[in-house]
Amino acid sequence: MMLRAAVLGHPISHSKSPALHRAAYAHLGVDFAYSAIDVTEAALPEFMRQVRDEARTDGGWRGLSVTMPLKTAMVAEVDEVRGVARALGVVNTVAFESGGGSADHTRLVAYNTDVAGIVNALRHAGAATAPTAAVLGGGGTSAAAIAALKELGAASADVFVRDVSRAAEARAASAAVELPVRVLPLAGAAAAVAAADVVISTLPPRAADALAGELAAQPPRHDEAERRGVLLDVAYDPWPSRIAAVWQDTGGAVVPGLEMLIYQAVEQVRLFTGLGEAMPAGVIDVMCDAVGAPRRVF
Repeated sequence: MMLRAAVLGHPISHSKSPALHRAAYAHLGVDFAYSAIDVTEAALPEFMRQVRDEARTDGGWRGLSVTMPLKTAMVAEVDEVRGVARALGVVNTVAFESGGGSADHTRLVAYNTDVAGIVNALRHAGAATAPTAAVLGGGGTSAAAIAALKELGAASADVFVRDVSRAAEARAASAAVELPVRVLPLAGAAAAVAAADVVISTLPPRAADALAGELAAQPPRHDEAERRGVLLDVAYDPWPSRIAAVWQDTGGAVVPGLEMLIYQAVEQVRLFTGLGEAMPAGVIDVMCDAVGAPRRVF
């Protein structure tokens, strides 16, 4: 039986998830078809009804990767939400778990592997422990960013958004993981952002361009102790983003969103295959190769 998984979102044609997952399953030698499916938020309930019907019929579905704008809406379409995803109300992964040995008893269980993706990407880049922190954007991915900062030991975070009245997901995440945040306007944030040990941009491509211009105009730093911290920009197409280029040019370390994508995809492969911690270490190497990223020890 051909096993199936897919990444869902809108738009979705740019996604690198198919390349990552296909490389992993080929390396593992499992017969796994992984596709990208364009699904809008309005179409999600009907799509998930069809998926449930197919899962009951042939039992081939094993997982769904979930990207914007579906990360919050998917919560209503699953049977159970586990781990940090339950606290955040934001998911990026759905695993199909069989019960009683029958496809009729398949349960859809949601997780959030974005948090682990962010934490591992920042640690790999040498981010400070207990960092002063800033998050750009207040949507679904900002919730994962706030949870990741809590895990990294941050005492609080500033969340910079284009519209301070539209940061409900960031505020909810703050309450859920008990990390205090201040929600502040993105305009004029350059000085505060430049001073942070860790900055996580969850904004769409080019949405941080104006802030990048403000950062470029900041006074140059000469003291090694004043060097900028680490910027993780979750957007990876086009790359480098303007804010990433400016950050690096002015002495900071940059983590492309591709790093986060790789690490969160590793966790998804663990869930979709059922291998868990038993998954061979070499899988991450072939995933890196598939998207042109440097290999590393996971």
